[in-house]
Amino acid sequence: MIKHVFLTGQPGVGKTTLVQKACEALVSSGATVEGFYTEEVKAGGRRVGFDVVTLTGERGHLSRIRDMAGPSHGRQEYTVGQYVVDLPSFENLVLPLFKNVGSGGAAKKVFIIDEIGKMELFSQSFIRAVRQTLGSSSCTILGTIPVLKHKPLVLVEEVRGRSDVKVFTISKENRNSILQDVLSTVNECLKQ
Repeated sequence: MIKHVFLTGQPGVGKTTLVQKACEALVSSGATVEGFYTEEVKAGGRRVGFDVVTLTGERGHLSRIRDMAGPSHGRQEYTVGQYVVDLPSFENLVLPLFKNVGSGGAAKKVFIIDEIGKMELFSQSFIRAVRQTLGSSSCTILGTIPVLKHKPLVLVEEVRGRSDVKVFTISKENRNSILQDVLSTVNECLKQ
């Protein structure tokens, strides 16, 4: 029985855009939708980092390129390529969202997790929260995960291998036609 839906695909293929379109459709159909997505930050026409944005519009840094990241003030520095991950900012914004997943009425919620990626996985608290939410019956997750790479990410492969997760692979060829399949699957999850 499918409880959660995840999108995967190459970077830049449109996973976040598809999640945002699905959110709009779910909200307009009366579903309760909470969570966060990741957004590229550009300056002067080039990508300088990523922000985490909640569905209520709150925004925080996920990462910035090294020359824009600011001093680490003695904290351990986590990097992915040229990006320095701002773990305190990420955790302060995202972790409280997980605490609210089980609250608020009898109707199941859709909880957006965009994404479970390398930067986010530096947070052990995030990993625990995702695992707990996957096991919860109070919500259906609509999330994104990166494509399988040469060095697998443990939690991503855990998600991909779960029998209660349906994974849609997004490509340039199907990204404009797959929304209805994603929504149908999420709606089936909500009926359980």
